[in-house]
Parts: sequence; C-alpha cells; structure tokens
Amino acid sequence: MPLLFSSFSECFGFSHMIKSTFWRVSMALLLRSLRFPMGVATMYKLLVKFLLYISFFFIIYSCTPRIIPYEGIFPEERKEERKKDKVEKKDKIVEEVKVDIDKSNLDLNDKDQYNNDRIISEIEIILPSNDNLIITEHFVNSLELSIYKENINNLSFNINTYSNSEQLYEIISNKVRPGKIFIGPLTSSDSNDLNNFCSSGVIFFSFASDRRLASDCVYLINFFPEDDLYTLFNYFDSNARIALLYPENHYGHYVNKIIDDFAVNSKAIIVNKSSYFEDISNARDAIKQLGKYEIRRQELERQKKILQNKNDDISKKALKKIEKFETIGTLDFTHIIIADYNIRLLKIAPLLPFYDIDPNKVQFVGTGVWDDEAFFDEPSLQKAIFPGVSIEKRKNFIEEYIKAYNLKPIRTFTIMYDLVGLLNYIIENQLTLESTFVLLNNSNVSFAGIDGKFSFENNLAKRDLDILQIKDGKAVLIN
Repeated sequence: MPLLFSSFSECFGFSHMIKSTFWRVSMALLLRSLRFPMGVATMYKLLVKFLLYISFFFIIYSCTPRIIPYEGIFPEERKEERKKDKVEKKDKIVEEVKVDIDKSNLDLNDKDQYNNDRIISEIEIILPSNDNLIITEHFVNSLELSIYKENINNLSFNINTYSNSEQLYEIISNKVRPGKIFIGPLTSSDSNDLNNFCSSGVIFFSFASDRRLASDCVYLINFFPEDDLYTLFNYFDSNARIALLYPENHYGHYVNKIIDDFAVNSKAIIVNKSSYFEDISNARDAIKQLGKYEIRRQELERQKKILQNKNDDISKKALKKIEKFETIGTLDFTHIIIADYNIRLLKIAPLLPFYDIDPNKVQFVGTGVWDDEAFFDEPSLQKAIFPGVSIEKRKNFIEEYIKAYNLKPIRTFTIMYDLVGLLNYIIENQLTLESTFVLLNNSNVSFAGIDGKFSFENNLAKRDLDILQIKDGKAVLIN
C-alpha cells in the first residue's frame, strides 16, 4: 500500500519543482525504504531528505542578497520582538482560516454540519523538523513498522514537518477538510490553538502533555501521571503511609500538585513531602528532611549516652548493638514515591539507604517514567514497584524495531502502534465524523493497544495499568 508524503516544499519553497513528474519519480526512488519489500508501505528518512534539501538551500542562499537584522544594543528586546512577531503571524493564520470558512458560507457555531461526512483514509502526520528530532524519528519509524507488521492497506499517511508555529498552522490550514484526521503536533505549545480548526470538521490526536488542551475535536494520546497515581493509590492498603520525594521541575511539581486528589479517595494517607533542585545539589538535605535524619540521629546519640552511664550487662549489649546504627527510631512512612527518572533517579535512589531509608523496610515506589530497563539493575531499586504494562505485550514489537532500524526505541514509540490500530478500525468500519466522536467519547469503550487497554475520557487517553516490581534486571507483574 503506497504511503503519501507531503514534501518539505512548503517549508523551503520548492513547490514548482515538486510539480515536475521527473522530480516526483526521482524523489520516490530516492526515498523508498530499503528495509521492507517492494509494495510495502514506505517512509522517507529524515536525514536523507534533510541533506537533499539543504543542498538546494545553499544553492539558492548563495545567490540571494542577505540582510542581517540590526540587533541594536538591546538584543533581548529584539528577541522578544521576534517572538511577538511569530505569535502574531500564527494568530493571523488562524484568523485567515476562520475568514475562509466564513466566506464559504459555513456556520462556525454549527459543529454538526459535517456529521455525515466519512472519515478520510488519508491521514496527516505533523511533527517538528528541528526540535525533538529523536522523538520525530522514532515516531515515524514506529508508524512505518506498525503498518508493515499489521499489513494495513486501507490507510495512507502524509508526513508533514514544521520548524515553527507559522509553518505548522499553514500546513493545517492547507490540509483542512471535513473528515480529515491529524496526528500531532508533538508538544503542548504547538497544540495551543488546535480547537480553532474544530469547526471545519477535523480531528486531532495530539501528543501534548497539557491536559487542559483536550477539548472538542482535540484528543490527547499520551502517557499521563494521573493514570500512574490512580493505579498506585488503588493498590495501597489502609496501612500505607506515603512520603513523596520529587524534583523541582515541571514533572515533579505537577505530580505534587495532583497527588492529594488521589490520596483523598484512597485507603492510604500522605504523611510527608520533600523536594530537591533539578540539579540535585540539595538532594541530601531533602532526603534528610524527609526521613527526619537529624532528629533520629540525635535520638541515637541520646540513647548512647544513657547506656554508657550504665554498667549492667543488658545495657552494655544494647550499647554495642546501637553503635552500628546511624539513626534510631522508625520512619513515619511505609512507602516513598520517587517522582523522578533519567540519571537523577540513579543518583537519588542510592542516597535513600545511605541516610537510613532502608528499601528492606520502606517500599520504594515509582511512576510510569520508571518503565525503562536502565533502572532495573540499580541495587537500591530492587523490589521497588511502579505502574505500567508488562513488556511481554510489546516485546516482539521492540525486537522487530531494533532489527529494522538498528536502534533501541524510546519508551513512547508504542503510541503510534496504538493509533494506527484505532484509525484502521475507524476506516474499516467506514465511520462518519459523528460516529467517530461517539466512539471516542464513550469512556466505556476500550481499545486493545500494545501498552494494554486504553479509552478516552474527556478527550484524554486513559490507560489500564498494572503494578510491576523490579527484580533481577526485569520488571515483573505482581498484581
């Protein structure tokens, strides 16, 4: 099944070249995937396209007079002016779309006018071409492999890339048609104004993490910490007393902000919280504070002095025993949630037992971001738990990805697989815009994904997760 690709012509101004039959045939031969047999869905490779177009860019650039903008003595003000110009250009594009729709005698307030339009099988992918290139590459690879693996033959995909918000909204405005589905954009900032296009009968599956952006025709398909905390607090029993340790960054602050809502409806209670700088420069102090290390150490010293003044055998034995301790007394929490990941987690986790928060006495707990083999060999994280889905469900897909691309995929690459399956169902059943909305908005309808079942609730992907435990370099299912 052929895949349709939007070229970079809109970004670089080569539309006159693309119209040439010779050019189209040459590009098709050049960009054809070498990883799959002829006749199988093929994708372009970002590096090849980049090198090809950059060569044209240098040719044109070398023959074009260059004007270097004057920054003046206040470069920061100039930077802010450029940023403001970009926002104004994007807003202008959105307004032009509204005007075009209005000129077509379409009622912007009538969201039901396209109800009977069928969903178009030609899907638009919109991903960044400069920022987050690794994510873009893995998502495109995952899309290609998903189509090949599932033998999808009734869908086609246009790959559109953008380097700024103006290009993004130009792409969308040029592709808008009733029944059209867009996959993307990638970030929350790029997804801010998508709902302005909803009146034209389109659907977006955005990868944005800001849940507030989910509305109308905008569905967010991502991994959200809400699903993690919901799973954890349903797992904790009435004896669980929870401490939270988190970094002072966007993710850490967000987990801290929402965790109380889940604790209120749980049998467990939160007894303590502590945070540390993102550069972990004050992590030791945060951990000491959380475990009341200084208080417990002072109590140990107090008891040592008492026993030292006694000469009976029992006191001498007790003194000999507690001299091995760093602190004394029990912690006021039974579980500690560490809301962090990457190299910081590998530095934070060993500090906990160093300051007498013993993983053999306190259950270490993570969130979904722990679902990475890089953490499974850390000694201090053995027996730790976190919410997720057993790797067995995606193991074959990961192996095929590595074999095809000689590259270990990022954890979120499975989102594309789940989306392809959902879209294939919609097209196979010839759903209209109305019936698609009914399907997606029914939270009781679950879709079987490679990361387990998922549904949409208030336009947000909601995943059914399990509790996994780290053991001997693996994460095993325990519930």
